[in-house]
Amino acid sequence: MSRRALELTPELMLRAYRAGLFPMAETRRGEKLYWLDPEQRGVLPLERFHLPRRLARTVRAGLFEVTVDRDFAATVRGCAAPAPGREDTWINHDIERLFLALHALGHAHSVECWAEGRLVGGLYGVAIGGAFFGESMFSRATDASKVALVHLVARLILGGYRLLDTQFVTLHLAQFGAVEIPREDYKRRLVDALAAPARWPDATPEALTHAIAALASG
Repeated sequence: MSRRALELTPELMLRAYRAGLFPMAETRRGEKLYWLDPEQRGVLPLERFHLPRRLARTVRAGLFEVTVDRDFAATVRGCAAPAPGREDTWINHDIERLFLALHALGHAHSVECWAEGRLVGGLYGVAIGGAFFGESMFSRATDASKVALVHLVARLILGGYRLLDTQFVTLHLAQFGAVEIPREDYKRRLVDALAAPARWPDATPEALTHAIAALASG
C-alpha cells in the first residue's frame, strides 16, 4: 500500500486497474489516496454465481425499478453516505470526482434500484475489456443492493465479461459465491479478462429476464 505521489487522472486510474491496483481513501474527508494490491483478492465467479431462492422471488416480484446509468452520481453519493454499521467510508471527494470522469468516458457504470421514484439502492464499478471492478454498493430498502447485484451479474454474462472483481470478500458477497484467490492467480485472470471482446450491454428486458432465470436455475 503506497501513498499517492501524483495527481490522479482518469487515464492513470485505468492504467492502475489494468495492473490490478485500486485506490481507497482512509475516510470520506481524508485527502490522501492509497493504492491497494492485496495478497488475497476477492472475485465473484460469474459461472458459479449463487442466486438464493428467496432473492430470486424478490427479483421476479419486481419490487424495484432497476435501471443502468440513470443517475451514476447519485449512486456514488449513496455509497459514500453514512449508514448503520458504516458511519464512515473510503470514498472521498477525490475518488468521487474521478469516478464521475470515468463514467463520462464510458468506463464506469451504475445499476440502480428505485421505489416510488426514489433511489433506494445500487452499486457502481469500472468496466475495462472483459473485467468489471465492483467498487461499492448501498441499500436503503431491504434487498435493494442484492437485486442490483443480480442485475449486474446478468448484464455481465450477456456482455461476455469474464471477471467480476469484488476487491475483498464480505459475508454479504460470500452468499453469492464470492471467494478469495491469491494475487498471482488474480493477475492471470485479469490479463485474460482484459483481452476479452466484452461490451457493456444495452440489454432488453426480455434478455435480462432470461439471463436472471438462468441464474436462478443454475
